[in-house]
Amino acid sequence: MTSIHLKLIDWIVTIGYLCAITIVGLLAGRGVKTTRSYFLGGRKFNKWLMIGQSFGTGTHAEMPVSLAGAVYATGLSGIWFQWKNLFVTPFYWLFAPLFRRVRRTTTAEVMEDRYGSQLGIIYAVFALGFFTINMASMLKGAAKVISQATGGDVPVNALVIAMTVVFLCYSTVGGLVAAAWTDFLQGFLILVLSFLLIPLGWTRVGGIDGMRQILDPDRFSLATPHGIGVYFILMLTLNGLIGIVAQPHMIASVGTGKDENACRTGFLYGNFTKRFCTLGWVVIGLMVLAMTTRGLYGVHSLVDPEEAFGFACRHLLFPGGVGLLIASVLAANMAACSAFMVNSGALFTRNLYQKCMVRSASDRHYLLVGRLSGIAITLLGVLYAVFLVGRVLYSFLLTETMSTFVGIGLLGGIVWPRANRWGALGSLLVPILVNFGLYFARGQRLDQWDPSVFLASLLAGISALILVSLLTKPEPEPALQSFFRNLQTPSEGDVHQPSEQIAGSKQYAAASGKQLLVVNLLHLRRGAAGKPFVVAYREDLAGFIAGWAIALGMLALAWLLFKL
Repeated sequence: MTSIHLKLIDWIVTIGYLCAITIVGLLAGRGVKTTRSYFLGGRKFNKWLMIGQSFGTGTHAEMPVSLAGAVYATGLSGIWFQWKNLFVTPFYWLFAPLFRRVRRTTTAEVMEDRYGSQLGIIYAVFALGFFTINMASMLKGAAKVISQATGGDVPVNALVIAMTVVFLCYSTVGGLVAAAWTDFLQGFLILVLSFLLIPLGWTRVGGIDGMRQILDPDRFSLATPHGIGVYFILMLTLNGLIGIVAQPHMIASVGTGKDENACRTGFLYGNFTKRFCTLGWVVIGLMVLAMTTRGLYGVHSLVDPEEAFGFACRHLLFPGGVGLLIASVLAANMAACSAFMVNSGALFTRNLYQKCMVRSASDRHYLLVGRLSGIAITLLGVLYAVFLVGRVLYSFLLTETMSTFVGIGLLGGIVWPRANRWGALGSLLVPILVNFGLYFARGQRLDQWDPSVFLASLLAGISALILVSLLTKPEPEPALQSFFRNLQTPSEGDVHQPSEQIAGSKQYAAASGKQLLVVNLLHLRRGAAGKPFVVAYREDLAGFIAGWAIALGMLALAWLLFKL
């Protein structure tokens, strides 16, 4: 990557940001005294905090660098390397209430409610591995971006440690409250990162008209690049739909709104904000392509396409701008890592320590364990980042694939009441064997991702869930009734829910338009409880349609910006 050498003003901006965000996090978390506040923020976040939290935890520092490089290499069609999940996003409106209605602190508790304590423990082990590897990958990815962009002025591992110290300071004290507020504020910096370079380079290339005169017309085509066709996007859509439900930070990042509307709004619009930022990264890639095509700054081509972002930074940023860039990259990663640190502490405390070690202790005791275990897991991630992460992309692919395999049983158990613990276990083990077995037989990396291998593994997992469940005993009826009664009952009011609403949960949800399509997917008419379909599922349908309108609108916007 093209190097940038830091000036005094850049150091001031960067260090000032780190100090400011630490102070904000500490102030936001001053009142956190209970495990409910620390792990879930008291479930009282408004829709704006929820948007910032979803945006912050889902946006990573390597994204603008990799996408700008893809666009430099392939043109506008490179947008699909990030927009491959564009058509998954409308479904987030449907999934968000699930994370609120389960009324649990961790997804491992949801697995235990549905399938029993053994599956809860298996999930907890998977989730701790997920958090460790993902924190390591994000820390290493951000550190690599900054270290390369600054010409190696700051070593990669030193940056990993510096980032960890900062987000540990405020997350340990303030828990999810501090993480949510810092996510919200850091979201603005991520937006800056996405669009800062555009006005600085716009006149250099003559705007869109100038770029169209310089570049070949096919560089402005939205057709998918080689390797990302309709089939590839469809498989990634299925991967995202199933895997997102099983990712262990979802309850904390999606289910902590003050009501279901805040959860829905945060999950949908936080992720659409991320999709919108993609347009800024695309413009940067095209501008650099135009600059090198014209031979500006004496450069006619880049050896590595991923140098495009660094090239733009070096030649376009003003004094202090590099510091702002570094602060933005730090913001993108610390937002996610702080939430992961709190989530991992909750998972260890609630699903391993409290169940297997100390069953009865004070809330204050469990709060201390949550803080200490979150720190320990974070430090384990740091060690993983320093000594084991070579290619960041491979680490992300590994955790995403595993989430999908876990998600077969979890999402299947929500949609299909007959699913049982043995089927869920089979739906995890069988696709793992098929997936890794096929890659091993091909002599490929085990963390590779191929759409055909994914489809074969997915079908094997779904088949295992159905066949094994039908051949073994169903889950105990009382546990099933309790689990699905929660999903059928809107969560507004929670423990203060009127008894008549709980007793007639399905009827109440249908009458108020809050019945869920996902929960009643196999029996939509019965779920409507005698109400018209559009009445019973009113909130689901309205937001889902709006989500598709936004997704298609973004697609049209991209076409209008670069085609007309």
